Amino acid sequence: MIQATTETNFNVYVQTEDNRIDTSVASTQIRHLVKFTNDLDKSVYYAYGATETIKDRFTQINLTYNTTPNIYTGATKLFPAGYYKYEIYEVSWIGTVTVSSGNAPATEDDVLTPVADTKGVVQGLVTKGKMYLAEKDGTQQVQYTQRQEPSGTNYIYYGQ
Repeated sequence: MIQATTETNFNVYVQTEDNRIDTSVASTQIRHLVKFTNDLDKSVYYAYGATETIKDRFTQINLTYNTTPNIYTGATKLFPAGYYKYEIYEVSWIGTVTVSSGNAPATEDDVLTPVADTKGVVQGLVTKGKMYLAEKDGTQQVQYTQRQEPSGTNYIYYGQ
């Protein structure tokens, strides 16, 4: 399970190499498209990592908070807090990897035309799971104020 906080940067550590689809290219030719779906309102957010490090046992994807989200730079603005489903899709390039509009698919169903070595191709789903997005301290929708206990008795009488 991924755990993050609203309005902050966060890292995603997932296993992707175990389920890698396109083994004909080096790991430097692979990026991962992350799809977040809110459990409550079903809103969907996409993002590539701001940076991504593929190791033998795990992949680290860094996502940044920004008030202006950008799928290609890893800038996200996930809201509201709560539970999300995440799906991670493998995208591979034959030529130069360029994560930008027109060169990287924006969704898992996006097919870029005309076909070229510099355009990424979604190979498929490599992992999925749950994420809990907690509210940043001081920004909770419901906030409670702690009051001091009264010094005397404080009875409420009913029916008198």
